[in-house]
Amino acid sequence: MRADHRHSNPDALSRLLYAASRIYGGAVSLRNSGFDKGLLSVRRLPCPVISIGNITAGGTGKTPMALYMARLMRQMGYRPAVISRGYRGKAEKAGAVVTDGHHLFADCATAGDEPFMMASVLKGVPVLVGRNRFQSGMRAVAAFDSDVIVLDDAFQHRRLHRDLDLVLLDAAHPLGNRHVLPRGSLREPVSGLKRADAVILTRSPSREAGESLPREISGHVPVFCADHVPFLSGIYGQSDCLGKEFSGREGSEQLSFLGAARVFAFSGIARNQEFLNTLSGYVGSLAGFSPYPDHYCYSTRDLEQIEQKAISASADCLITTEKDYVRIAGRLPAGLPLVVMGVEMRFLNNDESGFVALLRRKLLETKLETRS
Repeated sequence: MRADHRHSNPDALSRLLYAASRIYGGAVSLRNSGFDKGLLSVRRLPCPVISIGNITAGGTGKTPMALYMARLMRQMGYRPAVISRGYRGKAEKAGAVVTDGHHLFADCATAGDEPFMMASVLKGVPVLVGRNRFQSGMRAVAAFDSDVIVLDDAFQHRRLHRDLDLVLLDAAHPLGNRHVLPRGSLREPVSGLKRADAVILTRSPSREAGESLPREISGHVPVFCADHVPFLSGIYGQSDCLGKEFSGREGSEQLSFLGAARVFAFSGIARNQEFLNTLSGYVGSLAGFSPYPDHYCYSTRDLEQIEQKAISASADCLITTEKDYVRIAGRLPAGLPLVVMGVEMRFLNNDESGFVALLRRKLLETKLETRS
């Protein structure tokens, strides 16, 4: 009897997840239909809006893509502002200016870790947070004369009109198991991809990843390939014991000094395993790894335990991500140096020129629509 009961649990859980997914998927589809038919209102900003989002939950590279877009807009002569919800930040509900592009006005706890990280590294680009993206956008236009808005993680935020919808998909698992939450990782049914103006396959070092796409993507929307390229963001603490001088954000080749190091890693991001996989190509040996949930708020005790584990494992240094670093700055472990690894979005050569051409065309169309 016990064995039968034990074997029935997975089936019961599967049925529960299936039912919950059907309810969730139905609700999302109903909401999307309301926007598609004009039954739900959409507000429009007085400047172009570029949305960066995904259709699966977490870990596709939205933040590196938002940084790439903000810098690209600056290079093209625009005055961009980045707007994020500020997930789990104290200012999420009321909204706030994190930076005017020159000075920080909010800390990590107020802004949320990802917006604060973007504000810390972007130069000359305002970053704002708030659940009401229209309100934040109007604030950016009024206060900073922004003429293009980059929306971070906003594909499902349909209350604000966007002129270019970019959807990021992981090249290895673009649609997960094809089920919506909670049975799968999809935030909405795959049919939502029809709203995308372009799909960007991330973690895609070659064009081969774009040659066997699901039918919902292939042939229906422009597809571009980009890779997550790691770089040395910083070294903190006793950096001299690593024999490495650090003078600013440096490229991936500057991570080569880790080839002679024994490192202890920790991270609290959507895909901790991806961080670990990336490290394997650079570090001499891995002394250990402590994974935490995404957006994890490290306590002083957590940091002490991480350091104790690293010292016990004879590690030369600790290593973590930029996103984790902004949550622990000012509370760094004292006994070992800390290496911080960042990630930047880099398109394949031919894909970048095609992507920029699409972007210019969309911005021109928006400008002509505004004039008419």
